[in-house]
This record gives sequence, C-alpha cells and structure tokens, in this order.
Amino acid sequence: MSPISPVSLLPQDLADATLVGRIWRDGPCVVAVRGGEVFDITSSVATVSELLERDNPLDFVRQAQGEPLGPVAGLLAQALAAPAGQPVLLAPCDLQAVKACGVTFAVSLLERVIEEQAGGNADKANTLRAALQATLGSDLSALKPGSDAAQRLKEQLQQRGAWSQYMEVGIGPDAEVFTKAQPMSSVGCGAQVGLLPASAWNNPEPEIVLAVNSRGEVLGATLGNDVNLRDIEGRSALLLGKAKDNNGSCAIGPFIRLFDDRFTIDTVRDAEVSLLIEGLEDGFVLEGASFMREISRDPLDLVRQTAGQYHQYPDGFMLFLGTMFSPVKDRGAPGGGFTHHLGDRVTIASPALGALVNEVQHCDAIAPWQFGVRALYASLAQRGLL
Repeated sequence: MSPISPVSLLPQDLADATLVGRIWRDGPCVVAVRGGEVFDITSSVATVSELLERDNPLDFVRQAQGEPLGPVAGLLAQALAAPAGQPVLLAPCDLQAVKACGVTFAVSLLERVIEEQAGGNADKANTLRAALQATLGSDLSALKPGSDAAQRLKEQLQQRGAWSQYMEVGIGPDAEVFTKAQPMSSVGCGAQVGLLPASAWNNPEPEIVLAVNSRGEVLGATLGNDVNLRDIEGRSALLLGKAKDNNGSCAIGPFIRLFDDRFTIDTVRDAEVSLLIEGLEDGFVLEGASFMREISRDPLDLVRQTAGQYHQYPDGFMLFLGTMFSPVKDRGAPGGGFTHHLGDRVTIASPALGALVNEVQHCDAIAPWQFGVRALYASLAQRGLL
C-alpha cells in the first residue's frame, strides 16, 4: 500500500472550511481548524457537545481564542504515524449519542434482504441476489418510502411471500434508527477498527454523519465507517447490537465541518462518498461510491425521525445517514463475495469533508476502550477546565 498524503485527508476547499475536532495532548482537547491552521480551544469550550449547544457555533469557532498548534497537515501526519493504541486524532464527537440509520438506499435494502434470507451464509448470496431481483421486478430507488406506491408493492410482495422486515424500514413510513456506539467509544482517523473474531462475512459502510445538537439543529457533517458484520446480523436482526456495537466498530472523522454559506445541508444532499479498500496480505483493491442524491429519505427527515417530542438527546447526537455501498466483488473463491482480511486499509472520502482512514483488525486485538465519560470529566477537572 502506498503512503497516505496528509493533505488528501482534508477538504479540497480547506481555506474556506471551518472544522472542529478532538486531539489527545495531556487529555482530550477540542481544536478548531481555521484557514488550515489548528488551534486548541479547550480553555474556551471543554467538549464538542458543549460547543454545538452555543447559540452560534460557527461564529464561536471562528472567533475563539486558542493555542496555535501549526498547520493541520502536520497534525494529520502525526496521527498517521502514531503507534497503534496511541491516538493523536480522536473522533470529533464526545458526549453525543451515536445513532445510525439503516436501509436508506435501494441497493443496501436488497443486500439486507439477502443477508436475512441467507441466514448469514455468504455462499448463498449470489443465487439469492438474482432471485430477488427477478422477484421484485421494480426499481426500488424510484419509490418514496411510505407512499401509496410503496404500500401497493408491499401488498404484492406479501401475497408472493417475499416481504421482509428490511423492506418494512426500506420503503415503509418509519426509518430504521439504531444506536451504533456509546458516547466516547468512537475512534478517529488513523485508528484501528475492530471486527468480532467470530465474523467471517463483513464489510465497511462508508457514510456521511450529521452533527446535531440537543435542539435538533443540524450544525455540520463528517465521515463515518459503520463497520458491518453481515453474517451476525443475517442470522437474526435481533443480533443487531452484537453485529454493530463492538470495540472499535465505529470510526468518525477526521473533523466535523460546520455549516456555513459555502457548505450546507444541500452540499450533503449532493455529496459523493467514495470507498477504497486495500488488502495488506493479498494486494486486493476494491473501490466503490455512494451518491447521496440516491438516498430514499431526506437527511433532515432522518433527523426528525431520530429526535423530537418523543425522544430527546440532551447532549446532542451524531447521525449516520446510511450507505448504498454493499461490496459484492469476489475476494478469493468465485461467488464468495467480499469480506475483510486483517490489515485492510479502509479510506472513506468526500471532497468537502476530506478522508477517514482506518486499519482493520479483530476487536479483541486492538486497544480496548477505557476512556469514557467519567474519565473525560476527571481529566478536565485535573486540568482546571471545568
């Protein structure tokens, strides 16, 4: 694998971007990136969650006084060179809940149904894929979830015995929203991500992640890898927690880009999210992309379905919007499809957000998650920041 240029991890229009992140110095620190320069602003705001609760986070970040730490490319170079288990660049969220939306693209809907019908057995995937495409006989991407047309298709599929719980959340009125990770457990750019050793069929899920405060205001966006264990969830949807929430199974970063006149929710709606998987052992290369214009539910509708009068998040939340990318390229035996190998390097990128890079290992072989909310507040108190 070729070396990664730190510049490639940054937004293409870096000079116009206002970024927020977290780094490890003598503890977790909040940083602002303005004009390509990094400033430690922890003395002004102790957590990213608190920052996003300000009346105008964008103006606050642009004006906050802080200790200059040099060019952001230098910080990213340190993050990429840091030894495993000693992160420099942390996930850019802290106290926020980490939520995720599933089955928000027609392609991923098809793959979830395949997982369910295959019972987690990757060898059955190709046959089921062809049969399902023939059975559906419809372009699901053209359906609006919850519409009359979606209801008619549901009735037809039920009559043919082809309905699925994934169809329900894919084209029904209610989105799938689940808890992806605990606050403080996400890893950042340059860190290792983890797979359960028991999983033999898995993949990355490249997604855009929205940063939302307690009032439901969407204030910015970043990139995420919703690491996915296809065989575990395929055995039973009730194993979703086991499949989704493991040590190192959620990567977010490198920074939250705050919305402004140049970068808005419409930028997210039009974004392309690319994926590159590079195998350390076998030289395998897989590339793919998700196009947000093909999402079946608007990002703001997903936010409304996550939080409101029935469900509150007083510390805010990060919301994965879902992916259309489900890798089916064979890696090994014909018909075997894709699964990770240890040492894979995963790069998730979008021009306005930069790139998130992580290495794949087993979740019991990477650094355990030990620094939670209590540790954060103890660290802040020790540094006189509370």
